[in-house]
Amino acid sequence: MSQYADLATPDPEYAALFAQMPRRSPTQDIQLIRERVNKFFISITKEHFRQYLPEESQYRVEDHQVPTSVGTTIVRTLTPAPLKGKESMFPCLFFIHGGGFTAGSVEMDDFRLRIVCVELQIAIILAEYRLAPENPFPTSLNDCYNSLKWAVEHAQKFGASLAKGFLIGGTSAGANLVATLVHRARDDAFFRDTPLTGQVLQMPLVVHPDAYPEKFKPELLSISIEEQNDMTILTKTMVYDMYRHLRAPPFDPEVSPLLYPSHEGLPSTFVQVAGLDPLRDEGLLYEKVLRAAGVKTKLIVYPGVPHGFNLSFPTALKASRKFEDDLKIGLEWLLNGAA
Repeated sequence: MSQYADLATPDPEYAALFAQMPRRSPTQDIQLIRERVNKFFISITKEHFRQYLPEESQYRVEDHQVPTSVGTTIVRTLTPAPLKGKESMFPCLFFIHGGGFTAGSVEMDDFRLRIVCVELQIAIILAEYRLAPENPFPTSLNDCYNSLKWAVEHAQKFGASLAKGFLIGGTSAGANLVATLVHRARDDAFFRDTPLTGQVLQMPLVVHPDAYPEKFKPELLSISIEEQNDMTILTKTMVYDMYRHLRAPPFDPEVSPLLYPSHEGLPSTFVQVAGLDPLRDEGLLYEKVLRAAGVKTKLIVYPGVPHGFNLSFPTALKASRKFEDDLKIGLEWLLNGAA
């Protein structure tokens, strides 16, 4: 049993919700997976956050087509209107959606990050990428890296001053992409004058289950959490399916960023982990590994709630509201130099 097993004790609010939830049978049908993500993550989240959106005069939304080798991908920029007497250039957050590499879009985090954009006065880029299985590894990674470079080259067009802060963040599969991109950017001369200054990892997956290092196996037990608790929503089988659809080589550090030989020199990192998540132990371990490499870290754990709880239950769980508040706190911590 994991040393963190107590974190899987169901949150009472979540347990009450789960008891009323209809059970959905697992599926390998990609279109059905996408429909479920659209319904149970994107639509529910947007409906919840719609009521809290700032006035339209307080921010600007623009979609851009970023050229790739075979076409274009979408990025959406959110730019706050400058407050009276304040500067009109802002720090920047580049954010990558989740969805198991097979689903999701810029719509997933759009409304909740519009609120962050205005409240923190930060320019935000929402990155889209081509999805698996139609587009296997490393397509999604390369698309996001290409868009990250686009953000550097076009920052002024959407009101960003990267010298004020250049953050990158993502949820779930998006966090996996982020954890790899910061390694790429660290070692790429392109970013020498505009380095990433912070990363946000929300419920990250950072190592393929078949690639668990022997020395860490005693710390990576939550992958089988549904054997003790059937309330996880995300299961071990579903995690394997993500990677199978991605056609990802398990031991490649660009798939399993925990396996990079060095994490030194990475930007300060804010990590959010769900206690009833098969990926829980990965997030906890990765924060510890980064800290041991000299990276400044801040970790917040949400006991007893499942993977993606903040998107599935944005209204009904106190933990979901805390998650969004903590994101703002974490971003401010990064923008203040992780002090």
